[in-house]
Amino acid sequence: MGLAVFLLAALLGGGYWAYSSGAIDEVRKMFDPSLKPTYVRLAAVEKGELTRTVSAPGQIEPKTKVEISAQVSARIIEIPFRDNELVRKGDVVLRLDDRDLQAALASAQANHKSQIAQLDRAKAEFARLTTELGRARELFASKDIPRAQLDEAETEFARGEANLRSAQFAIAIAEANIQRAEKDLSNTIVNAPFDGVITRLNAEVGELVVVGTLNNPASVIMEIADLSVMLLKARVDEANVAKVKEGQRAKVFVNSFPDLPVGGRVDRVGLKREVDRDGTAYFESEILLEKPEHMLLRSGMTANADVAVETFESTVKVPSQAVQDRNIDDLPRELVERAAFVDRNKRFVRVVFVFEGGKTVARPVDVGASDLTHTVVRAGLDEGVRIVVGPFKTLASLKHDQRVEDEDLKPAEKKGERTAGGADRPAGQG
Repeated sequence: MGLAVFLLAALLGGGYWAYSSGAIDEVRKMFDPSLKPTYVRLAAVEKGELTRTVSAPGQIEPKTKVEISAQVSARIIEIPFRDNELVRKGDVVLRLDDRDLQAALASAQANHKSQIAQLDRAKAEFARLTTELGRARELFASKDIPRAQLDEAETEFARGEANLRSAQFAIAIAEANIQRAEKDLSNTIVNAPFDGVITRLNAEVGELVVVGTLNNPASVIMEIADLSVMLLKARVDEANVAKVKEGQRAKVFVNSFPDLPVGGRVDRVGLKREVDRDGTAYFESEILLEKPEHMLLRSGMTANADVAVETFESTVKVPSQAVQDRNIDDLPRELVERAAFVDRNKRFVRVVFVFEGGKTVARPVDVGASDLTHTVVRAGLDEGVRIVVGPFKTLASLKHDQRVEDEDLKPAEKKGERTAGGADRPAGQG
C-alpha cells in the first residue's frame, strides 16, 4: 500500500513538473515583453503594371454652351421653353416685341425711297450741267463768250457733280439703315443654335432687355448647353503641369458618384498661370469625359481627376508603406556595401524588410515612381521574395534582425482560456 502511494505521488509530481517546464516559456513571455512575438503581415514581391498619376480637382461643364443676351432693346413677349427643357437646333427660344423695330424699318425704307428720288434729280441736274459746260467751252473757244462765263459754267458743273456724289452717298446710308433695321428686326426672334438643354433662364415675359455696351455688357437671358459631351475643367497644380499632356488618359471621380469613376482624356492643357484663393498656382486644363451609362452628369458638379502621366510595364513593385527610411549606421555593413546604389554620404537609406528564417533583413532598395498605393523598386529586390508589408505602426519601429511571426499564423485566443489577466479555461481542459 505504501509503495503504491509512493509511485502515484511520483507520477503526479513528474506530470506537474513536465507541465510546468512546458509552460514556462508561455509564462516568461507573459511577463517579459521582449520575449513576446512581433506579428507582421507578409506578402510576396510582385511584378506588374504601375501607373503614375497626377491628381487635379475641377468642375464639370458642357463642352459646348452658349449664353444668349439681347441684341436689341425690346420687351420680352414669349419664352416658349423653361429651365431644363430640351431644345432642337432652330427652335424659337425667345421672342421680343418688334413693333418699334417694324416702324424703324418702315422709316428706313421710306427714307431710301426719298433718297432715290433725290438721286434721280441730282443725275438729271448733273446731265444738264455737263451739257452746258460743253457748250460753254465751245463758245469760249470761238471767242463768243468771255472767260468769266466759262468759269461760271465750270463752277455750276462742279456743284452738280458734288450734289450727285452726295445723293449717291445718301443712298448708301439709306441702304445701310435698312439692313440695320432688318437685322434688328430679325434679332427679336432668337433660335437655338444647336440641340441642347436650357440650363439657365434669367428672364420672364414682360421684362425689358437692353443692348450691352463696352463698359456695361448685356445681361444673360438664358444659357443653352449640349449635355451630350461633358468635360472637366481641372486645376492642374503648377508643380505637375509639365507632366500633363494632351491625349493622356484620366480617371475622374465625381463627388456625387464616388464609386463610379468616369473615363476621360486630356483635351487641352492651359497656358495661363492662375492663382486660387488659397494662393495655390494652377493651370486650368480640360479633360473630355466619356459618356457614362449609369449616371447623369450635371453642369457644375465637382470632381477629381487622376491623370495617367507615366506607365511602367512588368516592373517590380511593393506596397508603398513597406518602404521605410532607416539610419545607415543601424544596418550591417555588408548589406550596405552590397547595394551599389546606396549613397554612403547620406544619413538615411530606403529599406524593405525581407522575411528570412523568422527574422527581418533590412534590405536597401532603389525606389522609383509611386502611385497611390505601390512604389517601383528598381534595384534591391526580386520577384517572389516575402517582405513585411504591415501593420503600419509595426513597420515604423521594425529593426534589422528582429524576430517576427506571420500574423496569419497567430493563434486565436479561445473563449475561456487562461489569459494574461488570469481568466479560467473551460472545465475539463488543462
